[in-house]
Amino acid sequence: MILQLENILTPEILQTINHQLEEAKFIDGKKTAGWHAVKVKNNEQLSNQFSEIRNLEKIIYQALNENIVFQMATIPKKIHSLRFSRYSQGMGYGSHVDDALMKEGRTDISFTIFLNSPQEYEGGELILEEVNEERSFKLSAGTIIFYPSYSLHRVETVTKGVRKVVVGWIESWIRDVQKREILFDLDTVRRSIFHKQGKTAEFDLLSKSYSNLLRFFADS
Repeated sequence: MILQLENILTPEILQTINHQLEEAKFIDGKKTAGWHAVKVKNNEQLSNQFSEIRNLEKIIYQALNENIVFQMATIPKKIHSLRFSRYSQGMGYGSHVDDALMKEGRTDISFTIFLNSPQEYEGGELILEEVNEERSFKLSAGTIIFYPSYSLHRVETVTKGVRKVVVGWIESWIRDVQKREILFDLDTVRRSIFHKQGKTAEFDLLSKSYSNLLRFFADS
């Protein structure tokens, strides 16, 4: 399941983040790439030595934890390994798949949050490589896209300006993407019923089925 959510970060939060990044030290992104991805990764990442990095991470984690649709769709057990990245002119990230296991946790879902306007740079599209097609994403500032971590994907070379994003990964309570989609659909319907009709008998039955499936599907 591929899903986009606009305004995961408010304009005020984006302004705060981008102001901090202007003063920050960035390092070669190859330092955090896997042994195969290092061959095609060409970007910069915020140094862990930057004094404000933990505050920036806290802002992102709080925004994700407070977004109901994000929580419904991903059912996160752990959100981890945030990386604030920038791509200047000539930089990109060739075709790769994310590591299945990182130091901080398993990777079931990958996400990218766009931190600056697509009008500020040329190129830099996120490309998801599917069996019979490729899907291109160059989204507005504050928008998140998340997708299965097993997907091949790449970032096209930036030809002008600077692309700024934060990427991260989710270890979900529900490892299987199809099971997550079933639960997301059920949760969406039951919330819609509750919003329109209140706590009806139909809502109770859907909630029972949702909870039992969640219990059945979830990793211990």
